[in-house]
Amino acid sequence: MCEIYSSTPPMEYEQTTRSVRINGAVTSIRLERRFWNILDELAAEEKSTTGKFISRLHTEAYNLNGEISNFASLLRVVCTTFLSGRSN
Repeated sequence: MCEIYSSTPPMEYEQTTRSVRINGAVTSIRLERRFWNILDELAAEEKSTTGKFISRLHTEAYNLNGEISNFASLLRVVCTTFLSGRSN
């Protein structure tokens, strides 16, 4: 039953750090490679670079909800929301 999940290539869940500029400040975000791939795809669909998409997302989320305690977690949830929207 779990073979489809357990056979995931380790490279897909290897964590990768990227530097991005959010509101003019450079910061590092560490996510699994699979999530970066999804964010790259999402940004392309939005006709944006991944960095610009992430910066805009941060600004919008901050404006809606205030302080973001764990932005990496928000990015992962954004990825799953994007994928679940595609399956509908």
